[in-house]
Amino acid sequence: EAAMLQELRRRWRSYRYRFVPWLALNLRRQRRTLRYVPESSQDKLIADEDVFETLLKTFKALFINDFSRQADILALLPEVKCQYLELLTVEQKCSKVNSCNYQGQHVFTPEEVLFNTLGFIVSRDQSSLVSAGTGVFVTKGFVPKGTVVSMYPGTVYRKHEPIFFQSLGNPFIFRCIDGVLIDGNDKGLSRSVYRSCSRRDQLGPFQMSDESWLTASPQNPLAVGQYVNNCSHEKAANVCYQEFDVPGHFPVELKQYLPNIVYSHDTESHLRCVVLVTLRDIKQGEELFSNYYTVVS
Repeated sequence: EAAMLQELRRRWRSYRYRFVPWLALNLRRQRRTLRYVPESSQDKLIADEDVFETLLKTFKALFINDFSRQADILALLPEVKCQYLELLTVEQKCSKVNSCNYQGQHVFTPEEVLFNTLGFIVSRDQSSLVSAGTGVFVTKGFVPKGTVVSMYPGTVYRKHEPIFFQSLGNPFIFRCIDGVLIDGNDKGLSRSVYRSCSRRDQLGPFQMSDESWLTASPQNPLAVGQYVNNCSHEKAANVCYQEFDVPGHFPVELKQYLPNIVYSHDTESHLRCVVLVTLRDIKQGEELFSNYYTVVS
């Protein structure tokens, strides 16, 4: 009888992540997959414009740093090419720029680009919480309060889209206020689904999303938010989640750094992203902790 109960509990733990009534009745339990913000609440610690500007600034810096590999994209966007050549000239303080490839350009790692752009580096490492597994740390620099410090990557599922098999035993499913789900698991079926959707949406040389967060070396160094652990009595929350819909005018050449992709190809709504915003100043060496039930009003 005891063995049967254990097996039933095991099966339930695997199934409950897609069971809506269970989600509704267990909001008080601190689970990575649960986050409760009432419909009337405002999930905005900073303005969407600030999130947009941070992503734009970071992605532009990554693009310029990786300029030598962008020739195919720039050949199709001559006006954009001129803009980036000007930016590159200013940043490198040089008088000449060769057509598509900038000869002699020093290439930084994505983490170095992040530090040079925003003043900090975030990295995955063993969490300071016992039995918590992987966590995310500010490994270099300083992060002021109200700063986008990370992004939650993954496949974006609208309401009623199939996520049953991906959800089995999956602790990385994030629920947005309106019921949109983001599967941030970088392994197994979730990984395969993301890669398939990403390659489905690629338009010639234009990548509509970033697959590199599925590896140990993400090209977008902010895309580690799924590994941020929940706060505890000993470790107070220092970041909170904020939902952000990517506007239609987001530069097409920079979408290659967005770590999210929609599951349904025919959707006309904007891509949902989730960023993590600091609740206070965070110093070098500190681990990030979120409150999955943070309500910002």
